[in-house]
Amino acid sequence: MARGTTDISELDQEKYDTDERVKIICLGDSAVGKSKLMERFLMDGYRPEQLSTYALTLYKYTTTVDGKAVLVDFWDTAGQERFQSMHPSYYYKAHACIMVFDVQRKITYKNLANWYKELREYRPEIPCIVVANKIDADMKVTQRNFNFAKKQGLPLYYVSAADGTNVVKLFKDAIKLAMSYKQNSNDFMDEVMRELENFELEQNEESSDKEDNVSKEEKTHLQ
Repeated sequence: MARGTTDISELDQEKYDTDERVKIICLGDSAVGKSKLMERFLMDGYRPEQLSTYALTLYKYTTTVDGKAVLVDFWDTAGQERFQSMHPSYYYKAHACIMVFDVQRKITYKNLANWYKELREYRPEIPCIVVANKIDADMKVTQRNFNFAKKQGLPLYYVSAADGTNVVKLFKDAIKLAMSYKQNSNDFMDEVMRELENFELEQNEESSDKEDNVSKEEKTHLQ
């Protein structure tokens, strides 16, 4: 596994503007099986890149959609979710979201509402799939009605990272949804976030200039 110390906010995400590249993010509490689902889908062909500063793992995948080669970057929280909030850059330019809960832990289901609220603050329109993971522990859960997905009008997939049930379908469908969104959206929020980042950059530069001026004045005073 390649390791780096890249700051998530410094990652070059302009590449996601190109037609053949999509970004899919994963959300959910710790230990719901997000990474295991990725690894089950990608098996031996994945190239995870650990970006340790913000505990981010990128899984790169190449596939074909409608006869065109598509490069997919799956973004995994890899520990950042413990803080119950993600860095805004995690959402930046995302084309779809896979939101996972553990059917054996009720709190992970209850917390979906918080994750979904934050997702919609940054990406109000991207397609989102709700995933009920670890159904292999008790197949009866597939008979249960999880109202969160229904209430929000989101598709619900019953999956198992352990035995592979529905995992390939989940990710293939997520890629199709991401491509469809990319081809039909205006990405208004990306413009807003870009403006905010530029504003923050200008503010930081102004602060830095002020500090330099103060430092010069202090030196002059001391002389």
